[in-house]
Formats: sequence, structure tokens, C-alpha cells
Amino acid sequence: MEILKLKNEFFMPMKKLPITTHQQKQVTVINGKPVFYEPEKLKNARAKLMAHLSQHAPDEPIKNQPIILKVQWIFPHTKKSKNGQYKITKPDTDNLNKLLKDCMTDLHFWKDDALVASEHVEKFHGDIPGIYIKIEVMSDEL
Repeated sequence: MEILKLKNEFFMPMKKLPITTHQQKQVTVINGKPVFYEPEKLKNARAKLMAHLSQHAPDEPIKNQPIILKVQWIFPHTKKSKNGQYKITKPDTDNLNKLLKDCMTDLHFWKDDALVASEHVEKFHGDIPGIYIKIEVMSDEL
């Protein structure tokens, strides 16, 4: 596969990263049926991501082409961490990225996050906390 073009690349600085994960949805039973809902923390995390991502949303979503998604979650330093040191404590990268990709789908970065065929996610400590995102569109020809 050949990378056609760089679709989007950006950094969203954030003093406090939204670490509430998509897995924190709750369920209640109403009239004998389960109803899923987002607790306040998850709603706030979604709103924060949507606000930051909306500034970078494309005019048109990517449709029917494989996508390479690269994400770096850069957390603030702790007393024990160094700039660039990998973060090996919670939250897990897969949990962090689920909400991020859902927000990107809602903002029409792509038609469906199933188009993300390759994903590279890192989390580490850095001088400037935030989220770096790079989206590449691939040719679907072999």
C-alpha cells in the first residue's frame, strides 16, 4: 500500500488530559430494560475532546480508504518522570484512544472509525502535555 497524502497532523496542548475512558459508561434499568448512559466525568471528557478536536476537523470526512492513525498522549511530568519517558501506568492506551476515535468520528474526520486500518498509540511524559495526532490516508491498491 502506498500513502497517498498527509491528511492532517496537529497537536492539542492540554494542561489536564481527559483520561476518563469510554469503558466508564454506566447502565441502569428502566421499565425492565437496560439503558446505557454517560456519567458526568465521561460527558466532560467527551466535551473537552470535542472542543479541541473541532478546531482541526476536516471539511470532508475520509471515505472508503484505509487510514493510518498515530496518536501520542503526552502527560505532565511527575517527580519521578523525565521528559520523553514512557508512561507505564493507567490509563491504558486502548481505553484512551476509544473515546478519542469516537469523538473524531462524530466530528467527521472519517466516515467510520473502522477505516482506521493501522494504529500507533504511545503515552509518555513531556514538557508540554497534550495530544499529538497524525492521520495518513493510504491507497487501497496493492
